[in-house]
Amino acid sequence: MMPVRKTPSYDKLTRNITLTVISVSFAPLILVGGLIFDQFRSIYHEKVYAHLVEVVDKHKEGIDTFLREKLAEIQFLNKAFAYGQLTDAAFLDRTLRQMQQQYGRIFVDLGVIDESGRQVAYAGPYDLLGADYSNAPWFLESRDHITAISDVFLGLRKSPHFIIAINNHTDGSQWTLRATIDFLAFDNLVENIRIGETGYAYILNRDDVFQTRPPASRARAFALTPVAAIPVHSEAEGVSVSRSRGSDGETYITVSSPLKSGDWMLVYQQNWDDAFSPMIRSEFFTLVIFLLGGLSIVAMAVFISRKLVARFRLMDRETELMNRQVVESGKLASIGELAAGIAHEINNPVAIMIEEAGWVGDLLEDEKKELSCGNEVARALGQVRTQGERCRDITHKLLSFARQADSKVSDVALVPLIEEVVTLSMQQARFAKVSFELDLERAMPKVCASVSELQQVFLNLVNNAIQAMEPEGGILTIACRADGQCAAIRVQDTGPGIPASNLSRIFDPFFTTKPVGKGSGLGLSICFGIIHRMGGEIDVESAVGKGARFTIRLPFGFPARRGEQSKEVRYD
Repeated sequence: MMPVRKTPSYDKLTRNITLTVISVSFAPLILVGGLIFDQFRSIYHEKVYAHLVEVVDKHKEGIDTFLREKLAEIQFLNKAFAYGQLTDAAFLDRTLRQMQQQYGRIFVDLGVIDESGRQVAYAGPYDLLGADYSNAPWFLESRDHITAISDVFLGLRKSPHFIIAINNHTDGSQWTLRATIDFLAFDNLVENIRIGETGYAYILNRDDVFQTRPPASRARAFALTPVAAIPVHSEAEGVSVSRSRGSDGETYITVSSPLKSGDWMLVYQQNWDDAFSPMIRSEFFTLVIFLLGGLSIVAMAVFISRKLVARFRLMDRETELMNRQVVESGKLASIGELAAGIAHEINNPVAIMIEEAGWVGDLLEDEKKELSCGNEVARALGQVRTQGERCRDITHKLLSFARQADSKVSDVALVPLIEEVVTLSMQQARFAKVSFELDLERAMPKVCASVSELQQVFLNLVNNAIQAMEPEGGILTIACRADGQCAAIRVQDTGPGIPASNLSRIFDPFFTTKPVGKGSGLGLSICFGIIHRMGGEIDVESAVGKGARFTIRLPFGFPARRGEQSKEVRYD
């Protein structure tokens, strides 16, 4: 019996190969891609932080310069003119108009306040002459300083503004020159800091009170609302960058820098997603490309694994067929040796038995003695001769199976040989009600083989087919055509077919389905051995009720005998 070979799980193998290819492909991709992605994000963050720091620092310098210039202009008035001139209403009004013509309407009004806090001189659009500032916070805070810039407040005019104050002494009495700065002009300096769709800037004092107008959509979210921040970047110049969360639940990038000697803080805020929108878009497109590449890798892995497994399956089939052929060849070799020994051992006794039976018969005929049992003796001697000849025929077949016969190799035209075999079998086929159908390619090249052995093979197959279709009859189809570098001979009948359980044993020596005394079971085994010695192949296809088809493939030119054609060759 052939060993049972466990069928491999090709689906599991396909999955394993697919997972291996995907893992090997994705591991470096994820590692390198993640490293590059992290570096890109880090570098882009630093770039955005540096840009925002530069913008805020530049505007901080601009705002500080603006305040210093306005303070310097008021200081110039304080040094250039005496207390008496500045308290002259006409002179003060003329001076304000000249300043507005030169610097624009940045200076709203001018005023002089005496030591008691009462405004003794005023030039401007409001009726503030005689106004009492003795309890005003800005006035009280400025008394101890030569110069002071107040926070933004509403004051008596009920509109936001801030004041630049210069303190001076005349005749032992302190007086203050004050100027009001236009809030809108100052606010425009801060509002010019706009980046992206959500970026805006504002100024807070030490009490986190707005010194500029926040946008209407943001004032409620951030006005007087502490911002929890985690520092992510800082600069040595005092500008800091933080990641903050506003009271509206949004995450912001916050850049801050001190103004006015630390009394004010310039704050720039921008929605985090808006600040890093180019990076987020790049990450999105990168992710899309990564996913598309990943899908391509997966598809290719599945395709390659299926191709490989299909190849493995084909190789397994070929290996299984080769193993079967090796087993068959091994069995034939072993049984061939056994058959040769048996044939030699019984051939001589059988020959002697046949000769002795013939001699006894001759003696009875020569003596012409009348024996009461003469007919019975003659019958027994005939039976002895018949069975002896049968034994001799079996031993000859065993010797042929054991490759003890000599054969001559030559170039053989298959078509005439097949026609000759058909002619020899025609009488037997006619009695069995079997008709022949021939499909022969006459221009086919010759093969290098033994004519007698090929004739034996074809006769065996044809006789088996005719016997299989007895007594109902049928059609026996013989085809011979070129198939690449081989000749393909097909012998097909319309008989009862061969059961699947017998197909694997059909070429086994001594295996036969014929009744006892009708076959030795060596015919197909001998055919198998002959064809394989010629470098060819023989296989069978059959199903019960659908007949049987034997296919022989012989190469054009026997490789082992090339250059030695037409020489006598012994198959050992």
